[in-house]
Amino acid sequence: MFTSIAIPLVIVAIILAIKGIRIVPQGEEWVVERLGKFAGVLSPGLHLINPIITRVSYKVTTKDIILDVPEQEVITRDNAVILANAVAFIKVSNIERAVYGIENFREAMRNMVQTSLRSIIGGMDLNQALTSRDRIKAELKDAIADEALDWGLTVKSVEIQDIKPSPNMQDAMERQAAAERERVAVVTEAEGAKQALILNAEARLEASRKDAESQMIAAKASAESIKFITDAVKENNASAMFLLGDRYITALQKMSTSENSKVVVMPGDLVGAVKSLVGGK
Repeated sequence: MFTSIAIPLVIVAIILAIKGIRIVPQGEEWVVERLGKFAGVLSPGLHLINPIITRVSYKVTTKDIILDVPEQEVITRDNAVILANAVAFIKVSNIERAVYGIENFREAMRNMVQTSLRSIIGGMDLNQALTSRDRIKAELKDAIADEALDWGLTVKSVEIQDIKPSPNMQDAMERQAAAERERVAVVTEAEGAKQALILNAEARLEASRKDAESQMIAAKASAESIKFITDAVKENNASAMFLLGDRYITALQKMSTSENSKVVVMPGDLVGAVKSLVGGK
């Protein structure tokens, strides 16, 4: 009878021993509970637990966790819509806090990164948001580090994967850039036309100035000639008669060679005609 009782007990003991053996792989730590209460953490290696009152509740990785934050729309301070996504590298530093302090620490960290990213970019202008990746990364890490520590997590690094304008915003920016290029082209063309007008006006002014100077010089020369002739005529009008006669004959020659001239009438007394011009006797 003793044998019939001992054999089942031995079998039960063997089954319990087998079920109580736990081998924790490298890179993981297991949380065990005894009667529903936290009892400890099993580190990598071989462990023996009481399977009746103790059970493994959570298996947590001790390796760095790559947390991908999906792309989201963010509105900047100047009401521009951009698309941004990030990736966070975290590590469980306190397993008890990680499993009992938050329902799902992965989802919690993902939401925390998204919320903080929207807040940081929302305080920037569009140009700042597109050109300040390092600043956004540093502020984002500082914003989530303290909260992560309360959850038993350590933020190793945060990287901004991509930050770009939304398709509608990008189309608007392209149209704005095209309009700006067109405006610059129009302004450049107008400036060129303006400079051309200024140069033409300056050229005309300089030409007018030169013409005026030449006319003044010609007038002075004519005045000097007239004065010289006047002085010569005072004593003897022969020189005046000779000059006028020469001019008169030259004018008649030009009239005779003109294509429009048909008949040239010449005075019979050329000397008398010249004398009458100078009042000679």
